[in-house]
Amino acid sequence: MAKLGKRTRAAREAIAGKENLSVEEAVSLVKGNATSKFDETIEIALNLGVDTRHADQMVRGVVGLPNGTGKAMRVAVFARGPKADEAKEAGADIVGAEDLMETIQGGTIEFDRCIATPDMMPIVGRLGKVLGPRNLMPNPKVGTVTMDVKAAVEAAKGGEVQFKAEKGGVVHAGVGKASFDEAKLVENVRAFISAVAKAKPSGAKGTYMKKIALSSTMGPGVTLDVAAASGE
Repeated sequence: MAKLGKRTRAAREAIAGKENLSVEEAVSLVKGNATSKFDETIEIALNLGVDTRHADQMVRGVVGLPNGTGKAMRVAVFARGPKADEAKEAGADIVGAEDLMETIQGGTIEFDRCIATPDMMPIVGRLGKVLGPRNLMPNPKVGTVTMDVKAAVEAAKGGEVQFKAEKGGVVHAGVGKASFDEAKLVENVRAFISAVAKAKPSGAKGTYMKKIALSSTMGPGVTLDVAAASGE
């Protein structure tokens, strides 16, 4: 068995025996153990009681974190004409149509969010097998297929986070950086949990939120008191 480094061992010792914490306690503990040389991302993972193989149990949504993510979001927009100009003016990093499709088909994906005007979807639809598995496919349910590209680009740049339940019913996302004030991280965590709670699908049976864990990029995770964190 590989030996643990001093930092890893100290971090694990700090959380030993601590579980089902309040949001405030979890944030304080995770932030305090984020001691890497870079600004670690604070990550949340929710284990949900859903079976994503059934359409009526899929969990998907979007939330604007009150204090942003701390990450520079790269945005690509499929648009033509005035809407393409609107996207550029709003700060989109990449704007195109068939040319952008060909770039993506060639294996170059240099963006974190993809937005499209409705008339571009026949083109974007060809990229389903590429963008879908990466959760980058534009979708009207989360506001990324829209004529209001200005608002969509500004929301993405301003700290909006998309979420989608993966196989096994797990939803995860970055909710800030270790350099954030604890109070701001607490606000972001609560906002994200609230958004997932509101996205509860009609087909969900039994316990919806089964487990919530918080961690930093390089640190161990701690569990939250689900009832207290979700307000259930």
